[in-house]
Amino acid sequence: MYDVIIAGGGPAGLTAGIYASRANMETLLIRSAFKPSLITTTDLIENYPGFPEGIGGLDLVERFTEQALRFGLEIVDDDVSAITSAVIDGRAGWQVSTPSGEFKTLSVIISTGTEYAHLNVPGEAEFTGRGVSYCATCDGPFYKGGSLVVVGGGDTAIQEALYLTGFAANVTIVHRRDRLRATAVLQDRAFANSKISFAWNSIVEEILGDSAVKSVRLKDASDPNKKRILDADGVFILTGNIPNTEPFKGLVDMDGAGYIAVDAHMKTSAQGIFACGDCTKKLLRQVVTACGDGATAAFAAYEYVSELKGTSYGGFKA
Repeated sequence: MYDVIIAGGGPAGLTAGIYASRANMETLLIRSAFKPSLITTTDLIENYPGFPEGIGGLDLVERFTEQALRFGLEIVDDDVSAITSAVIDGRAGWQVSTPSGEFKTLSVIISTGTEYAHLNVPGEAEFTGRGVSYCATCDGPFYKGGSLVVVGGGDTAIQEALYLTGFAANVTIVHRRDRLRATAVLQDRAFANSKISFAWNSIVEEILGDSAVKSVRLKDASDPNKKRILDADGVFILTGNIPNTEPFKGLVDMDGAGYIAVDAHMKTSAQGIFACGDCTKKLLRQVVTACGDGATAAFAAYEYVSELKGTSYGGFKA
């Protein structure tokens, strides 16, 4: 029986694991065997404090993991399939189910992150990390003076396209419709930016290149036989992210997109269940914000379990 079980092994979950374990809570972290944290696909992170030269995403996660294990965090590689209510020693608790077994706990922290929405076109998987990206904030600085393609027409796509103009010589926004879905103020900024052009009513059919991306093949949305090649040094697919929250639907409140609703203490609508990181409804999804969320969720879980038990762990260590 655990004090807290953390579902998810990215920056938010591992930070929660560090804080909870260091507070002497019996803590288990279950990290997905099939959906690793998106940070592990990022070659270089240059905006995480403390690493002036940058650090690889996988390296950063390994450091987080090493630090968490040092404080006694228990980690298993599995996938959470369901969370159901349970009574533990006369107290309200939760049963966390995975394909390999069930675990009982007094509290849960959900930090399962998101996965990128993909185009599922030829060349996308082959060139991921070699010209295909899903995060302009992460990878934009690598394309100084380049020609870039942004796929999407919503707020995220337009915001990221505007961000990319700070590095690229030109940015082409490819959108399958004849108008953007982004808010009016973002549209105005994009239309006023001389570095941005638009490929309207266009769909990416294939991403082309050799050792890296060289171009994309577009087809007309209304006439599939009408195609053209657009040169590009990089392709940013910004059609959205999908939160990994399917197992928790009906358990906690979510918005229409499946992001978990939390308050300032990372509390969900379910008593004793907290959520943090990219799977929650929030403004900015970055490593640094995920870590802050994880620390907050761990402290909130600590206070909840302490009150439930009527005991103290000896003080939460700063």
